[in-house]
Amino acid sequence: MSMRKRVHVKVILLGNSGVGKSALMNLYVNKHYTNSYKATIGADFLIRDVSLDGKNITVQVWDTAGTERFQSLGSVLYRGTDCCILVFDVTSEASFRALDGWRKEFLLQADPRDPDGFPFVVIGNKTDLSSSSREVSSKHAEDWCKAHKLTYIETSAKEAMNVEEAFQNCVRLALKQMKSEDRSGSQPDLIQLTSEGDKAPGTCGCS
Repeated sequence: MSMRKRVHVKVILLGNSGVGKSALMNLYVNKHYTNSYKATIGADFLIRDVSLDGKNITVQVWDTAGTERFQSLGSVLYRGTDCCILVFDVTSEASFRALDGWRKEFLLQADPRDPDGFPFVVIGNKTDLSSSSREVSSKHAEDWCKAHKLTYIETSAKEAMNVEEAFQNCVRLALKQMKSEDRSGSQPDLIQLTSEGDKAPGTCGCS
């Protein structure tokens, strides 16, 4: 029996600073959550090997700084991305309003082959916080995503709620897009990594 070909999928997390991008990435890859906040400088990445829908997949997840100071890295970091996850904090309306800008900036910098059909997943994070502190309702977020034909899911990195499902959705959308572009058998423009076992952390020193 021949070994199944491994598919490489690059995922990038975008959103304002403090919405929980690093926590989501670490929980997905390392199954670990920490409530200590440390702002991402530039970009970090982790990789995870998964089996999904009968395919062996290496998922490379990039976590980006949610500040304008590092947006100049966009053209380098965004290139070769197969799915983009837009993250906002359900207790911050400002982080939700910023999503459209992040989406447009990504499409401009990444210049995907099919901008209208490029796969995005929108995550409303921090649902574990008190409902009285919530500033963005599920319906408001769902309506916005529906209008823009985006997939929406609510998560809590702290409680590990829907995080695995959100990334699985992202990978499935990426694989579907790759198949439609007839490139699922080839590797995208991934930055080459060195790995120890199944996971490898790293940082981007782009300038």
